[in-house]
Amino acid sequence: MTGPAATVPHRRTGQRVEAAGPLDLSGSGRGTAEAVRFLRECQGLGLRVDWRAAGTPSYDLALLHHLPPPTSFPSPASGQAGWRAAYGHGILYHRRGPDFVTVLDRRERGTAVRLTLDHPALVGTFLRLLEPTPLDALDPVGREALGLLGDERLVLAAGGWAVSLPPRIRRWPVPCTAI
Repeated sequence: MTGPAATVPHRRTGQRVEAAGPLDLSGSGRGTAEAVRFLRECQGLGLRVDWRAAGTPSYDLALLHHLPPPTSFPSPASGQAGWRAAYGHGILYHRRGPDFVTVLDRRERGTAVRLTLDHPALVGTFLRLLEPTPLDALDPVGREALGLLGDERLVLAAGGWAVSLPPRIRRWPVPCTAI
């Protein structure tokens, strides 16, 4: 895999990806943001991911339930069972149009929330955060937009870094009407 997901060492065979080592979920810095981006990009491409989690999250782990769950956690109490039960392909994703982004969020069972980001600051910040970004690199408008995106649970901001959570689904399962 090339591009943004190449920052996490991995091996790809067909539609399967295996992370070379545990991915940091602690939320203590750039490593977590890179791990989330890697998982998000794999999800968007419809790849099966085998990976192990490291670290104890300093944030609500339910933010990540739309991403493929790890094969193992550092401790059984870390939430692996809840993640496996809550996971579903396509429960959170985004689509882009000219000057707007639409997000569908079904991470909470029994609800479906469709959001349209059309304010230039929200769209710009969401798209910028597709790349892990240090919080101090955001200007005041970007920080305000980050706060609004965080309130909607569309970004993970932890350890001085932020990254957008919804993948852009490029490969839909068949039948895609199930999503």
